[in-house]
Amino acid sequence: MRITKLNITNKKGYKLQAYLELPVNQKPNYYAIFAHCFTCSSTLGAVKNISRSLTKHGFGVIRFDFTGLGRSEGNFSESYFSANVDDLIAVNNYITEHFEAPCLLIGHSLGGAAAIVSASKLENIKAVATIGAPADVAHVKHLFSHGIENIENEDSVEVNIGGRPFKINQEFVSDFDKINLAEVTKSLRKPILILHSPVDTIVGVNNAQELYLNAHHPKSFISLDNADHLLSDPKDSIYAGNVIGTWVARYFPQKENTMLETKGEQLVGHLNLVEDNFTTTIQSKNHTLIADEPASVGGDDFGPSPYEYLNAGLIACTAMTLKLYAERKKWDLQEVFVYVTHSRKHSDDLGIEIEKPTYLDHISKKLKFVGNLDEQQKERLKEIASKCPVHKTLASQVIFNTTIIEN
Repeated sequence: MRITKLNITNKKGYKLQAYLELPVNQKPNYYAIFAHCFTCSSTLGAVKNISRSLTKHGFGVIRFDFTGLGRSEGNFSESYFSANVDDLIAVNNYITEHFEAPCLLIGHSLGGAAAIVSASKLENIKAVATIGAPADVAHVKHLFSHGIENIENEDSVEVNIGGRPFKINQEFVSDFDKINLAEVTKSLRKPILILHSPVDTIVGVNNAQELYLNAHHPKSFISLDNADHLLSDPKDSIYAGNVIGTWVARYFPQKENTMLETKGEQLVGHLNLVEDNFTTTIQSKNHTLIADEPASVGGDDFGPSPYEYLNAGLIACTAMTLKLYAERKKWDLQEVFVYVTHSRKHSDDLGIEIEKPTYLDHISKKLKFVGNLDEQQKERLKEIASKCPVHKTLASQVIFNTTIIEN
């Protein structure tokens, strides 16, 4: 996965720091924007986990810091709710201009409310997902209500939110009362997914109920059982990201992968030397793979190396061959593990006598069987492992025929 750092200027001239995460093949089908929770940032573990889960569903995901938070410019007192919406729209416009118009907004906590309001203003947004979102924007005021008694008489006051000090002003406080989120949700008329934990102690699950009742179909609710508000357990955020990716596929047309044509062959590979380093796209009729080199040799490590793919083919063929043989014999083989390593070893080290000693390709294959098998059965399976088609191909003389296809 490639992560690109972006600096996006909002309507006030502040630079918002953003990160664009792309799928492994670097070619997203759609773009999504993630709005983080109140006083959080785009580097929160849950934000990163959800974004990265969505890249596996073909999305390019932009996560960014609201004004005055994380690494974005400005003061926190300027990060009132309407400003959050303006920031989201600024990010949307930037991505539309430089990449492609986003189709999905995801928002966590107050970011979820901002996502709903922004989606109501942006025609290109086709669906919204909220996580632990309040049903009323003013809900967050209780987090700092203890420190604003004299705010009307002061330019700013310092309040404690989640154990951290923040300076806020009267505009910051009063802005939360300007948006009627219930009415915006009722008029949204776009697919919405509401994810919420029933044990959320920061934003109670009753907020999810209210949002759901106000929304129009198509609408969906997913319970994040036992999760806390910040989705501190990575399992919860990864689950949320996968659910969103699966849910939204129903509302976006499935894009056929027409990037590469196999021209009648089994596979085709493509490397753009101008745009890419070693990252090579491999296409079969129905599947896309990415090959790369590890960072240690100058690659970007976006996918397995060529020799790892060679090993993978041997592993897959070995495992499948053992399955078929054990089933035909009605043996109790329940699981098989195949461990393979390719290396270059000297013929002397291998104990092989040849006229001109040299380095040879060497493949180590180790097998682990799970099941009720005796030693004789295991030995027979070991023999069969060497009879799989890929193993025999690698062990035999291979004739290559290379031709050039003219443009």
